[in-house]
Amino acid sequence: MKYALLLLVFVIIGCSKKKTVDLQDNYKSTNEYLIAFLDTIYRTEQEPIRLRDSLAAIFGMESEKRKIQNEIYKKNHIINEVKIKDLLSTHGWPSKDSIGEQGSLTICNVLQHSSPEVRVAYLPMMREAVINKKLDPRFLVRAEDRIATDRGDLQIYGGQIKYYKETKSFDVWPVYDPVNIDKRRAEIGLGPIAEHLKNRFNLEWDIEKQIKRSEEFEKNKNKE
Repeated sequence: MKYALLLLVFVIIGCSKKKTVDLQDNYKSTNEYLIAFLDTIYRTEQEPIRLRDSLAAIFGMESEKRKIQNEIYKKNHIINEVKIKDLLSTHGWPSKDSIGEQGSLTICNVLQHSSPEVRVAYLPMMREAVINKKLDPRFLVRAEDRIATDRGDLQIYGGQIKYYKETKSFDVWPVYDPVNIDKRRAEIGLGPIAEHLKNRFNLEWDIEKQIKRSEEFEKNKNKE
């Protein structure tokens, strides 16, 4: 497993050396430019994250190698956030025909990685984009889950994962009504939570454990 992770790191490093093109002056002209512009943002945003997480799996969350990649990601994100804000303020939310599913993912990822204030500010625009069929609902609910965790509330769909220092492990942020989470996810086109956690994070979904975690979460919040 360790050698496989190292191989993944080398692959990510190789991909990150691809030439990036700043299309900030050109993206307004054609869909082709817009797609390329968003592709550049996606790579500079996500590749350091993937490399950071791969290094964390190999060397640990507190390793220097992991911290270096996290700083690269943070610097890139500052630039990417400005570009996405400029795009949305100038043109509104782009249609699926102009940017495709990948383009929507890129915009949502950058907003998702921004401050709580930014996420809340763009939530109405995301809701309007869903109503106008410009954005898949699953991106909206992921944003709403993130905002719920920012506020210290139970999340609804289980998309948010947290690293717990006390156990030195990742786990799902507690969810509302864990028993019916798959029903809620299916209603918006998402697969089962157990499948998502296994494929995305290599985590197991233990329903009894999660019920207890959610109950404990609510008890602690009511005491505040």
